[in-house]
Amino acid sequence: MGSSLPPIVVGITGASGAVLAQRCIQALVDCGREVIALCTAAGAVVWQQELGAPFKHWLVETPCKTFSINDIAAPIASGTFPTAGMAIVPCSMNTLAAIAHGLSGNLLERAADVTLKERRRLVLVPRETPLSPIHLRNLLAVANLGVTVLPPVPHFYARPQRVEEVVDHIVARVLVALGVDQAMPPELQYEGR
Repeated sequence: MGSSLPPIVVGITGASGAVLAQRCIQALVDCGREVIALCTAAGAVVWQQELGAPFKHWLVETPCKTFSINDIAAPIASGTFPTAGMAIVPCSMNTLAAIAHGLSGNLLERAADVTLKERRRLVLVPRETPLSPIHLRNLLAVANLGVTVLPPVPHFYARPQRVEEVVDHIVARVLVALGVDQAMPPELQYEGR
């Protein structure tokens, strides 16, 4: 890792879209950023279902730190531990509701709460459709707090031919929202539409 910059936290919840989290972590590492990955129990189940391998096995091959989702004593549970922000990719509606209402039932939610209270960048990639009025109210609540709500919407104007192109585009948008786009690999750079 070797970066002198504070780490970026990536939270992974039980919503569909594990490939987005995997690619986001890899892109941040490729940009030379230190990553702290947090995965809920439901996130680990979805990771296994969608990517065909356990999250913990993938972590062994990826240079990032992680903490148990129940480790409320982890450094990132405190605002005194500097981070450069947090992205929750994908973000379940359960996690969204917890963040919108200031609940901290696990380390991922606490890290998001700390990110908000310290006025650091927080990016949520919500994965749900259709959205209920409750979901919409919660999305508006976090947006009003300064959170970037970044739904994983395909960029059809670029006529993507492969799912990987759509994933890379969404990940590029996450990196821009986190402020690390200046170091993006060429395959993630986009026109900004």
